[in-house]
Amino acid sequence: MTTPPAPVPITVECDGIRIAAQTRGSGPAVLLLHGYPETKAMWDAVAHALAADHTVVTADLRGYGDSAKPRDASYAKRDMANDQVSLMRSLGHERFAVIGHDRGGRVGHRLALDHPEAVTALAVLDIVPTLHMFENVDREMATAYFHWFFLARADGLPEALIGADPETWLRSRFAGRRHDGDALPAAFPEYLRCFDLDTVHASGADYRAAASVDLDHDRSDREARLVVTAPSLALWGAHSYVGRNFDVLATWQPYAPGITGRPIEADHYLAEEAPEATASALLSFLTEVGA
Repeated sequence: MTTPPAPVPITVECDGIRIAAQTRGSGPAVLLLHGYPETKAMWDAVAHALAADHTVVTADLRGYGDSAKPRDASYAKRDMANDQVSLMRSLGHERFAVIGHDRGGRVGHRLALDHPEAVTALAVLDIVPTLHMFENVDREMATAYFHWFFLARADGLPEALIGADPETWLRSRFAGRRHDGDALPAAFPEYLRCFDLDTVHASGADYRAAASVDLDHDRSDREARLVVTAPSLALWGAHSYVGRNFDVLATWQPYAPGITGRPIEADHYLAEEAPEATASALLSFLTEVGA
């Protein structure tokens, strides 16, 4: 097995939104989507492993990293997913696997629903569906995921408070969410570099969309009995909030029938805390389903 070449940075205009990405490796195409408050850098170790026999594309979602962060754009997951389909098509990939963590998993879920012809496989990391989360709020969820409700405020308060000390807020998103200790991820300096005021505003719009228009889309799909038809995998941190509080596969089943998966010995940021185990599970899945 040869060592994959270094990633190649690219920037693509996707229906007027500039999306920053990297490509590496060769073979069947795989798109990796990051979570909050991260960038495509979260995937470095996993992407390197997958690139041994796949073309791996790691992308910054609109509003994050080095992608465009317009304040007047939609941050509905439907539009964020369309960015990524446009990106992959511009690179010559009409069909590809999608792997998403956290926010990226929610974009991936929407992408698989809206563009089933494009998705060869879907993997979601440490999430259960957004609609299920909002319809089953309890005290523990509201405490662990308080940022969902804080960032969704439309009165400017999140932007004002986070903008006053963005590094402290950024550090707080990782504190206590690593099973093997409280070390910051290796990519933290990159996250901090990209966490400017435009990202603060855009990510707030992302969370506001999740609490409004995204739920409208999800309820419409449920009424129409639209589900993910691509082979699907769920991985979750054995010690994360999701891992402790949900029967993950049973929760996903109505949304992605036949989904398989398992826990990883980690907390929420499993691709960074346990990259070897995460990459191994993803490679086994992609091989099994021929993606």
